[in-house]
Amino acid sequence: MTESKDTAAIPAAISGIDVMRGVGAVRAKGFWADAWERVLKRPGAIFGICWIGVIAFFAVFGPIVANAHPLTLVRVGAGGMAVREWPLLANLTPTDWALLIGCFVGLPWIFVGPRSLTRAQRLGIFVVAALQVGFTIVIAGAIVGWAQDPGRAEWVKAFARSGAGPWTIIGVVSVLFALAGAWIPTVDSRRVRVGAAVLALLVGWGLSGASGGATLINFERYMEDEKSGAIREVTWTLVPWSPQYSRSDMVAIAPGERIADVEQLAQFKGTSFGERRVLLGTDALGGDVLSQMLWACRLSISIGLVSTGISVVIGVTMGAIMGYFGGKVDMILFRVVEIFMAVPVLFLLIVAAGVLPRDTYVMMAIIGCFSWTGAARFTRAEFMKLRNQDFVQAAKATGLPLRAILFRHMLPNGVTPVLVDASFAIAAAISIEATLSYLGLGPDGQASWGKLLSSATAATGTFVWWLAVFPGLAIFLSVLSYNMLGEAMRDAIDPKLRKAAH
Repeated sequence: MTESKDTAAIPAAISGIDVMRGVGAVRAKGFWADAWERVLKRPGAIFGICWIGVIAFFAVFGPIVANAHPLTLVRVGAGGMAVREWPLLANLTPTDWALLIGCFVGLPWIFVGPRSLTRAQRLGIFVVAALQVGFTIVIAGAIVGWAQDPGRAEWVKAFARSGAGPWTIIGVVSVLFALAGAWIPTVDSRRVRVGAAVLALLVGWGLSGASGGATLINFERYMEDEKSGAIREVTWTLVPWSPQYSRSDMVAIAPGERIADVEQLAQFKGTSFGERRVLLGTDALGGDVLSQMLWACRLSISIGLVSTGISVVIGVTMGAIMGYFGGKVDMILFRVVEIFMAVPVLFLLIVAAGVLPRDTYVMMAIIGCFSWTGAARFTRAEFMKLRNQDFVQAAKATGLPLRAILFRHMLPNGVTPVLVDASFAIAAAISIEATLSYLGLGPDGQASWGKLLSSATAATGTFVWWLAVFPGLAIFLSVLSYNMLGEAMRDAIDPKLRKAAH
C-alpha cells in the first residue's frame, strides 16, 4: 500500500513544539459539509435524492420527452420546395423555456460561475433572478389575459389586443419586478445586483411576449398531411402524446399495446405514428398514462417547493420576531400561531375549491399561508437561545439595523431545524395535492398523479390495475423520498442522535 503525499510528509513521531506549530493538523470540516457527508452515508437518503432528481428532470424536460407535436418535420410547399419546421419548439410555453434556460444556464452559473463570488452568493443571485422571471411570466400573463377578456371595457380590450398592448403590459410588469430583484441584498455589490436584475428582466420580458404555447387540441392533422404527402420525415418525441389529448376510442388500452394493433385505431396504420406503443396504457378518458405521469412531475415538485417556500418565509419571519423580542410580542404572536395551527388545511382547500378558481397558484398560496406554524415554532425556539449570545449583543452594540441582526447574523445559526422541517413539509404538500386531485378538486387542465389514481375505477366500472399501480407508486416514492431525506438530515445535524448512534 502506498501512502498519499500528505500522509507521507507527516513524521511518525512529532514533538510538542511541532504540535504547537500545527504539524499534522487536519483542517476541520464545515458544519454543512460534515452534515452532508453524514446524509450521504444513509442508503435511504441516497435513494431519496436519486428519485427527487428523476422527478426534477422530467419536471424540466417533460414537454420535450412527451409531446404530441413532432420534434421536427419536413413540409412540402408550393413547387415541391421542402421546408423544415420545428413544431414542438414553436409551441413551448414561457414556463417551459424558463425552466430550460434555468437548467442550462443557471446550474453552470452556480457551480462554475465567477470565483469573485462565493457559491452561496451565486446561488442567491440565481434564486432571486429565477423568482423575478417566474413572477414576471405569471403576473404578466394573468394581466394580459384579464385585459383581453370579453367582459372588460372596450378601450381596455382594444389596448390589450393591439400589437403593442401585450408588450407594454409585460414591460411594465418586468420593470417592477426588476426593481424588486435589484433591491434584494444577495451581494454587497450594487452593480452585480442591477446587472442580474436587468438580465432577468430581458429574459422574462422576451419569453412572456415571444413564446408560443397554444394547447394542442387535435394532432391528427400531422398524420393526414403525412398520408397525403404534404409532410415527410416526421420525427416524433420519445412519448408522442400530450397529457391534454384524449380519444374516446382509446379508453383503457393495456400497457405495451402498439397503436397499429388496436382495431379501432385503423386510421393510424400506414403512418410513422402507428408504430408507437402506449407504454403505460391509457386512462378512462383515452389519454396516454405515461405522458400524464411525466407532466405531473412538474405539478408535484412545484406544489411542494413553492408552497413550502412561502411557509418558510412567513414562518421564519414570525418566529424570528417572537424569539428575538419575547415578552408581550411573543405572547401575542404565538396566539396567532395557535389560531393558524387550528385550521385544517385540507378541509380549507376543499372549501376553497368550491368558491375560488381551481388553479395551481391558488393551491400553492393556501398551503403556504396556512402551514408555516412549524417553521415559526422552530425559529422562535432557536432565536430565544441565540438572543443573549455574545455575537448578538455585539451586533446590537455596533448599531446594526434589526434586519441585519435577525437575518444576517442570527438566522444562519438557527435555520437548521427549519430546513429539516421543510423536507417533511414538501412531502405533506405533495400528499395534499394528490388527495385533492383524487377527489376531483385539483387544478383544472393539468395532469396529476392523484387524478390518474382516481380514474382506476371511476369511469369504466372495472378495476384498471395500471391506473392504480403507476400513479400510486409515484406518489408513494415521492413522499417516502422526502421523508427519508428529512430523517437523514435530522440525524446528521442533531448531536444527541449522533451520540446515540455511536
